[in-house]
Formats: sequence, C-alpha cells, structure tokens
Amino acid sequence: MSRFSPLLVAVALGLAAPSAAAALTFGAKEVAKVNSFGGSCVKCELSGRNMEGARIIGADFSGAALVGANLRNARFQASNFAGADLSRADLSDASMTGANFSSANLSNAKLRAADASGVAFGSANLTRADLTDAEATGANFGKAILAHAVLRSVDMHGGSFGAANLTQANLTDASISGGNFGRATLTGAVLRAAELHGSNFSRADAQGADFRDAELVGAVLSGGRFSRASFRAADLTGAVLSGGVFDGADFRDADLSKTQLAGVDLSKARGLTQEQVDEACGDSRTRLPSGLSAKGCHGGMRVIVHRKPAKPAPPAPPAPPAPPAPRFLVAVEP
Repeated sequence: MSRFSPLLVAVALGLAAPSAAAALTFGAKEVAKVNSFGGSCVKCELSGRNMEGARIIGADFSGAALVGANLRNARFQASNFAGADLSRADLSDASMTGANFSSANLSNAKLRAADASGVAFGSANLTRADLTDAEATGANFGKAILAHAVLRSVDMHGGSFGAANLTQANLTDASISGGNFGRATLTGAVLRAAELHGSNFSRADAQGADFRDAELVGAVLSGGRFSRASFRAADLTGAVLSGGVFDGADFRDADLSKTQLAGVDLSKARGLTQEQVDEACGDSRTRLPSGLSAKGCHGGMRVIVHRKPAKPAPPAPPAPPAPPAPRFLVAVEP
C-alpha cells in the first residue's frame, strides 16, 4: 500500500489546504492551494497529475508512478525519485538540484531547459528523453540508458557518462568540458561542434560517432573504438589517441597540434596529411597511412645530462734544482 503524508497528497490531488503565506479570514469561500510541500509518497500513483510549479522539498517519491505527469517549472530540491516511473512526464524548466533519479524511468520525458545540476541519474532509463538546453553541471549519468536521447546545447561541465549507453544520442553543441565518457557506448552518436575539452573517452565505443567541428583539446581517447568516426575539422590539440582503433575514421582538416599518437594504429584512417602529422608526435608503435611518418614525442620532457667531474690535473713535477754557479780560478802572477 502507498505510504504518504496527508499534506503531500492534498497538493498532488489538487485539494485545498491552508497556505502558510496566506492570511485567512473568517467565512472565506476559497482557500489557497499549497504549492510547497515535503513528506513521503513512496510508490504512490500520480500518473497524469498536474503538478506544474510545485515546490517539492526533501520529499520521497521513490517508486512512485508519475507517468505523463505535468511537472513543468517544478522544484525538486533534495528530493528522492529513485526507481520512480516518470516516462513521458514533462519536466521542462524544472529545477531538480541535488535530487536523486537513480534507476528511474524517464524514457520519452521532457527535461528541456531543466536545471539538473548535481543530480544523480545513475542507471536511469532516459531513452529518447529531451534534455535540450538543460543545465546539468556535475550530474551523474553513470550506466544510464540515453539511447536516442537529445542533449543539444546541454551544459554539464564535469558531468559523468561513465559506462552509459548513448547510442545515437544527439549532443550537438553540448558543453561538457572535463566530462567522463569512460567505457561509454557512443555508437552513432552526434557530437558535432561539442565542447569536450579535457574529456575522458578511455575505452569508449564510439564507432561511427560524429565529432565534426568538436573541440577535443586535451581529451583522452586511449583504448577507445572510433572506427568510421568523423573528426573532420575537429580540434584535437594535445589529445591522447594511444591504443585506440580508428579504422576508417575521417581526420580531414582536423587540428593535430601536439596530439599524442604513440601506440595508435591510424594506418586505415582517412584524410590525414603529412602536414597534420608533423604537428603531432608518435613512437615506434605508431602506424600511419602509407607515405606518412611521425616525429617522436619529446614535448614536456626534461633531459638531464649527468656529467662526470673532470679529473684534477696531476701536480706538476718539481722543477730541477738550478745548476751551481761556476767557479773560476784566478791565477795571480807574482
């Protein structure tokens, strides 16, 4: 059976309740609805409810059903929606700072322009969810399902998509500097013109992904699978591609300044020129298309040469003694 607080349900069902801010007079015919509440509504049924503009502070909606609910412009500060079903719900312009949506179902939900900073979406289902223009700095989407999700122009510096499924997701113009995509699935994902400075794509599966015009300055693509991915006109300055697979990847007009190609096989990559490679560096394990060669990586390394101190010169031998002055005998005739 659902557990709830009377105040919470009164608001959720649209019942009249006294407002803390309202001054009531005797005989008043109307009583203002409460729009700010907390309490517990574990596993309760609120599907299709109109909760637009609600203020939900520290409330527990874990396991609740909110299918198709209207939560536009709602506030979910520090509230718990773990395991809740919010499929097709409208959370546009909502603020959910510090909320917990772990393992929640947000498939086909609208979170356009929502503030999801610091929100936990771990293992949540966001298939085909729309997060266009959302602010999600520091949000955690670890192991979440975001297949076909729309994250256009999302701003989430330092956010995490570790081991998440972003198959064919749209992250065009997204700003995710310092983001973590380690072990994520980005097959067919679109990251055109995305700002991904210093982001981690280690061991990610981004086969067929579109990174055209993306800013990957200082990004780490080590050990990832990027076959048939497009890096056309992408900025890979200072990026690390070691150990990755780039068969059929397109690097036409990409900036490879100071890019580390050590231990990477680019022999089947497309669009590479010697001019580009001259700006990068590699090692003996680097594989490039026929006719291209990379210089060794020495940037940032200090070479310290230890010289043996010179042996002191042996002391000069003592000067030979001066010969005695010659003696002359003078004969005196008598």
